[in-house]
Amino acid sequence: MATLSYSARREDLTTYFDRTAVEAWKRLTSDAPVGRVRATVRAGRDEMRATLLSWLPSDLRGARVLDAGCGTGALAVEAARRGANVLAIDVSPNLIGLANERAPKDLGAGEVAFAVGDMLDSRHGAFDFAVAMDSLIHYEGADIALAIAALSRRVGRSILFTVAPRTPALTMMHAAGKFFPRSNRAPAIVPIGRVDLASRLSTNADLADWRQARSHRVSRGFYVSQAIEVTRR
Repeated sequence: MATLSYSARREDLTTYFDRTAVEAWKRLTSDAPVGRVRATVRAGRDEMRATLLSWLPSDLRGARVLDAGCGTGALAVEAARRGANVLAIDVSPNLIGLANERAPKDLGAGEVAFAVGDMLDSRHGAFDFAVAMDSLIHYEGADIALAIAALSRRVGRSILFTVAPRTPALTMMHAAGKFFPRSNRAPAIVPIGRVDLASRLSTNADLADWRQARSHRVSRGFYVSQAIEVTRR
């Protein structure tokens, strides 16, 4: 079950991506020219997406994949091209609308269904794999661990997700963001300590049958994100 802090943050994200940032994200996730800062974010996201996709089987025929926080759908499309049946879900109706517009008509053996909603909603059913790329970076460590535990009840093989690693630069930016007027703030990225998160995951009873596997950090200018894989034993 989602906590109050998880639910409140999810509402903040919906408001931000639907009212404030949709045009910026539309440009960032396209081939349109962007400034130096956004160019590093675009390059970092491309590298992270490639990393997560490399952790999935090259042949996903017959597999069901959850793209949790799919944004404009780039990862979901690539998974479908490998043959997966993908449910791509996001809290933002505007981003889902853009994802539907951009999705190619021919995905080969796979398919994608884009939907607005909560990644933790059990009504979405069961999956072989779940991927949450940069969709949990706005949450505290306790909520991230609870979210992974909730997903584990419906995922059979592996969960891939990213967090914002606790580095001096990210911690400083997180603190500085609190000085801006609330109306000017994007939802804060929350720096997470790996040891603390690993402890929360390892002590959660729902994850007793899971182990922490691969990890990889992508650092491209203003984009810093840590990929983590948990797999069923």
